[in-house]
Amino acid sequence: MKITDLETWRLRDFDVKDQLRQYVYSRSLAAFAAGDRDRDAIVTQEQLETRRKTMRAKLLEQLGGLPSSDAALEPCVTETVAFAEYRVEKIVFQARPQTYVTANLYVPDDVRSPRGAVVFACGHDMLAKHSIEYQNACQYLVGAGLIVMAIDPIGQGERLSYYDPETKQTTVGWGTGEHEHAGEQCWPLGDGIARYFLHDMMRAIDYLVTRPEVDSGKIGITGNSGGGMQTCMAMLVDDLIAAAAPGTFLSSREAIMLSGKPQDAEQIWPGMTAIGFDHEDSLLAMAPRPVLVLASTDDFFPIEGTRRTVERARRFWAMCGHADGLELFEDEAVHKYTEHHAQAAAMFFAKHLNGEARSVRHVRPALAEPSLLWCTASGQVKSDYADTRTIWEENRDRAAELAVMRSRLSEQERELQARSWLKQKVFDGRYAVSLNDNVMGGRRTVPLNPRYLALPLADEQLRVRSVFWRSQELLFSHALVFRNVQQGDASLPVTIAVWNGGTSRLQPHMPWIREQCAGGRIVMVLDVAGAGALAPNPVNTFPVDAPFGTIHKLAMDLFWLDDSLAALRTFDVLRALDMAECLRGCVHADDDIHVYTHGTFSVYAQLAAGLDRRVAKLEVVGGCHSVSEWVQERHYDIQDRVATIMPGMLRYLDLPDLHDWRDSELD
Repeated sequence: MKITDLETWRLRDFDVKDQLRQYVYSRSLAAFAAGDRDRDAIVTQEQLETRRKTMRAKLLEQLGGLPSSDAALEPCVTETVAFAEYRVEKIVFQARPQTYVTANLYVPDDVRSPRGAVVFACGHDMLAKHSIEYQNACQYLVGAGLIVMAIDPIGQGERLSYYDPETKQTTVGWGTGEHEHAGEQCWPLGDGIARYFLHDMMRAIDYLVTRPEVDSGKIGITGNSGGGMQTCMAMLVDDLIAAAAPGTFLSSREAIMLSGKPQDAEQIWPGMTAIGFDHEDSLLAMAPRPVLVLASTDDFFPIEGTRRTVERARRFWAMCGHADGLELFEDEAVHKYTEHHAQAAAMFFAKHLNGEARSVRHVRPALAEPSLLWCTASGQVKSDYADTRTIWEENRDRAAELAVMRSRLSEQERELQARSWLKQKVFDGRYAVSLNDNVMGGRRTVPLNPRYLALPLADEQLRVRSVFWRSQELLFSHALVFRNVQQGDASLPVTIAVWNGGTSRLQPHMPWIREQCAGGRIVMVLDVAGAGALAPNPVNTFPVDAPFGTIHKLAMDLFWLDDSLAALRTFDVLRALDMAECLRGCVHADDDIHVYTHGTFSVYAQLAAGLDRRVAKLEVVGGCHSVSEWVQERHYDIQDRVATIMPGMLRYLDLPDLHDWRDSELD
């Protein structure tokens, strides 16, 4: 057996390929069931209102709260374009100071008095409000006598955050690429990028309220895909919404999870599955206000989840005396805002916002070239407004604020709070699965029960054994243990090695392994959960370790549970210390366990060393040395990053803090 054979060697007597998925899914399914039980227990309107308020408060808390809406919108109509029977006003407003939001306002020609208006939230289309699909939908709505405000989301349309005015190119991909790139940097701050998407929608409604043509009590919202997500958030949070039509998004957390489909950062709401939240909560928050759910039968958002959620939620409208207030419209189509969806939404909003029973005729779209609808001269706010702020600037400033906040505590108080928080995240991994404070989960430590297997390595200098053990209930850990053949069976001190890919990436590290073994140490190359010999089977079409692949997807599922893969893998390193203390052929001395770590996985080793004094020496090569510094980088390598994130960490500590506290202990 060669070194290359070791990199692809897999455990044969135990099925570990699905253990991480089963671990995450079993915890999630328990939380989904608990959420159903809590909603089933709602039998009065008072209980319904309590649930709505609780879910609203929890969502805002988990996203880091909403940005301030105190600043003036400073709206500007840059131009008006006339079409048959309506006009489009090109509007730029500031959702936050220097955060320029571009929108097209469709206004019917026959407006004589205030009437209903609809916010159109765009999904993942590069052109956003200018796309054929969304222009068509807006024309159906305005044709039904509604005022329509179509908004470019972050990272789409005229709002590309990483656009370079000089090269006229973007350095980070539009849409999901940008959402993920900036969104991952939000989480260590205790924020979610969804807070900015939601705030943009709410500020758009604030703008509509100022328009004399709009009845402020008759404002609706619709959108599909990512726009459906924005619609569902607004339904949960904004009381100004009189009617809503979420499209091709609303399903159920369980159905989406089991589909294997990954979602980008604004669709991940940390901790919400932990308290039993599901898409049903976005619906019940609207009762008794009217809702039309728009669905496609052939969508990758599972239709079975949509049907179940709608059927379960109908009783809340009946409870409020409006049994017909929740509707489901299905089109035999793929994932899009179809013409049939647009027709159904137009009739729905005309009825509930304008009090008109309209039979919406087929629209022959008067599609405009995107440049005709641009709100900016160049087509990008980054070109037209030199002072434009993006999510990166928001994160940079939030990181600086948190650093100041941490510095206001005494060193002793800060260390105490930080260690307490970190221990809770790493050792407990707990999550409440009910509003009644039932608690499940946690890292249930079990006996290691190690298994050893000598491997026939064709190498004159090294001997190697495979060792695997129980890290916690449902999860094995694994390592390849190397020693120099010249040392025979002598008891030797151990160095635990933690790097990206674990035992599947030995070749680049073989010179170091040989050097350590020749120097009289055992090297224990660790596979943390989901790495090396423990790599999972794929759950979707992306490469397992790639952005949006299986590891990324399972890490996001853990975020929903108020947990993280970073915390889980840090626990694996701590359990590896337990294993090192009883490893055959190892010197069992508390003061001679070393940890060597390389690459982005070094975060796990640094966190573990900050919690456990058994690490006599920690050597960090490359990787992340400061989470705060990473958050403030405009560009970074996204590979493996999400698996190293512990949401909210910077509210308590940064990695250099752990090194400082550790050095003071060793001194």
